[in-house]
Amino acid sequence: MRYIFLIGIVLSTTCIAEQKNEMVFKTVEILGNKNIETESVEDALDISRGSMLAFWKDKTPKINSRLIKTLPETLKSFYESEGFYDATFMIGENNSSIRILVDEKEPIKLESVAVTSDFDISDFVYNKENSVFKSKEFIESKKEIVDKLLNNGYCSYDLDAKAYIDLEKHRADLVYNLKKGDICTFGETTIKGAQGINDSVILSRVEALNGQQFNTQRVKDTYQRIEDLDAFDTILVNADRKIYNVVPIDITLKNVENPYYFSGGIGYDSFAGMKLEAQLVKRNFFDNAQKLTLTGKYSMKDKVLSADFFKPALFYYDGYYLDFGLNTGYSDTEFEGFGEEKEYIKGFLVYQFDRLLIKSGIGLENINIYDLGTIEPGVTYGTYVLNYPFLQVVYDARDDRLNPKNGYYFSGYAEYGMPYNTDASDYTKFELEARGIYTHKDITFSAVGKIGAVEEISGHVPESKLFFGGGMFSNRAYGYNQLGVITSPTEFLTSGALSMANLSCEINFPINEEIYGAVFTDNTMLSQNSYDFNGEIISSAGIGVRYITPVGPLKIDIGSNINDVSQFSIQFQLGQSF
Repeated sequence: MRYIFLIGIVLSTTCIAEQKNEMVFKTVEILGNKNIETESVEDALDISRGSMLAFWKDKTPKINSRLIKTLPETLKSFYESEGFYDATFMIGENNSSIRILVDEKEPIKLESVAVTSDFDISDFVYNKENSVFKSKEFIESKKEIVDKLLNNGYCSYDLDAKAYIDLEKHRADLVYNLKKGDICTFGETTIKGAQGINDSVILSRVEALNGQQFNTQRVKDTYQRIEDLDAFDTILVNADRKIYNVVPIDITLKNVENPYYFSGGIGYDSFAGMKLEAQLVKRNFFDNAQKLTLTGKYSMKDKVLSADFFKPALFYYDGYYLDFGLNTGYSDTEFEGFGEEKEYIKGFLVYQFDRLLIKSGIGLENINIYDLGTIEPGVTYGTYVLNYPFLQVVYDARDDRLNPKNGYYFSGYAEYGMPYNTDASDYTKFELEARGIYTHKDITFSAVGKIGAVEEISGHVPESKLFFGGGMFSNRAYGYNQLGVITSPTEFLTSGALSMANLSCEINFPINEEIYGAVFTDNTMLSQNSYDFNGEIISSAGIGVRYITPVGPLKIDIGSNINDVSQFSIQFQLGQSF
């Protein structure tokens, strides 16, 4: 332990604050800037105005007093990056404020751009002739060119990009010389450090396959797929070596030191009230990156105990593999007017490569639908034993799973309830989903459409197999699964629907670097007949706030029925729904 002793004389209240490690802020006024927006200068100097969400607080721009001594150098560097190499600054300061007077002077103008290339880079030359030369755009241009080359398989490129600047004439000339070279391919994969885990398990996650065209995205995807195994504390996936035009993949791993992970929490939602949740995970369960997860949830309306076992690469041959999963548990859930008690077990195999995921298995459920004191019309009570194979296919072309900005996503799910005896439920069920995300100038437009149907061939289908609406992934004016069959734009039944359609659209816009605002609309149709998509629709609209975290956005939404504004709900979620 290190001890620091301070000896000195306190001369002012500012010194007292600094000795106590308190941050002292001074108001800032910026004058004279004509070409560069004040907000851009404030961002460069780390000047804060306070969150727009805290509307009751003072929005006067302020700066930490510890940054004051760095202002001259920071201003000079920032203005040079914006093309104003001759800019001068006068900084005045008193006990509570700072005034910055800027004289931008004449900027550097771009006179010419010369490009000699056997690869199209026109979309990445951001500096245009007769515009102010910005060095940051030139640097970003070179980076984007290299990224494009690598993502197209050219790892042996020769790029010579230079900016010639004449400070006396206030002009800049850019020269791009590029030879793309030959197409590169991936080489052999070597693995080090995976103790107790077969190489086949790691190789099943490698998307940079030997002989395949080189692509940096496949290197990133390989890292993500190995990280998803949740079996390593350290993962290094290197594609730095190059033998002629072949790039080997070097993977270095370090197993988790503490394989146990426990989480728990207390929450609240409008459907279940107060909720308790706990989860225990055993990573690398009996080696080979196997995982066991035990989960418990409790609320007045929802009780769950479940166990999940996952074994990666149960079968592996020549780059193809199948994972195995087993999920079993018990749940007791109360709906409006009735409840459902269920024991279940599911086994499945999964294949995933690149953007495609295929999951197929069989499920067994023992379900008891019971009344809560009032028999609800349209609800069939009793005990059901279901035995059904199922298939899920997903194609995910979004640019990020946690917080996507662009791309699309398709998903299809089908199951068939097998009539193993005369009393068994014989039914089919399908669901389709499509998402689209597009971002332009930090504004993200998102849409998700869902459609589904259940066909009762013989017997009855329990409520849990039918469709309900409400919640973060459906209609945000209502609580989770609150909506049954819809009879009008403001009314609905307790019983579940045999057909479902839902369309949600949302616009996200930045408030600051970490906080985004949102406006949205949700439109839900739930009808009591199979393949009937002409039923009544409940539409809602609302606003929301997103706080960006490393594991995805923390979302708070307030939605209201547009035909009955007294019907509203507040929704909370960690993660993206588009």
